[in-house]
Amino acid sequence: MITVALADDQALVRAGFRVLLDGEQDVEVVAEATDGEEAVEQARRYRPDIVLMDVRMPRTDGLAATGRITADPTLSRTRVIVLTTFELDDYVFGALKAGAAGFLLKDIEPADLVDAVRVVAAGEALLTPRLTRRLIEAFVAQSGAAGRPAEEGALDDLTPREREVLTLVGQGLSNAEIAERLVLSPLTAKTHVARLFTKLGARDRAGLVVLAYETGLVVPGRR
Repeated sequence: MITVALADDQALVRAGFRVLLDGEQDVEVVAEATDGEEAVEQARRYRPDIVLMDVRMPRTDGLAATGRITADPTLSRTRVIVLTTFELDDYVFGALKAGAAGFLLKDIEPADLVDAVRVVAAGEALLTPRLTRRLIEAFVAQSGAAGRPAEEGALDDLTPREREVLTLVGQGLSNAEIAERLVLSPLTAKTHVARLFTKLGARDRAGLVVLAYETGLVVPGRR
């Protein structure tokens, strides 16, 4: 069972998400929050697998709340999907910096939202396809981090194969696509990705994507 907490200051939005998600056999909404402060409190109380987090909320906004959740070692298994009605780069930059595993617009189709919850719960990163590459490249360019020599040392403990896998993760490939590209079994590809989490101290796949750009394994604008 995938457990979910909803954080949105609009009661109607929360009610809609609850009806949608509770209608699935493998998903259960365990908590609701009306602002970022309450979202952090509910996450610590219920430790859900997923928090669906609105950006614009009173007291503490969604990005600040996301940062507090992802920085809490007791919530290492909780993933945050940031939801907003605004397709603005700044929100995605903020979501990535705060450690969000996903970013979705609220106009997403209901079935796609349910799929997104399952994808992130399974450990995949999630950004809407039309935003993923452009926004991550912009994030790295804005931070001035691409290919910094100081970051290169982070890869010293990786094998050549693990570097290959990290590069493909950075390009947005799934485990199945990595397995096909490198002629590996899906289980072997998954094992390589799991080792990258451990060796690089990445919380989730989104963290690996950003690190691939920061270390220069993936260069913006080049495949």
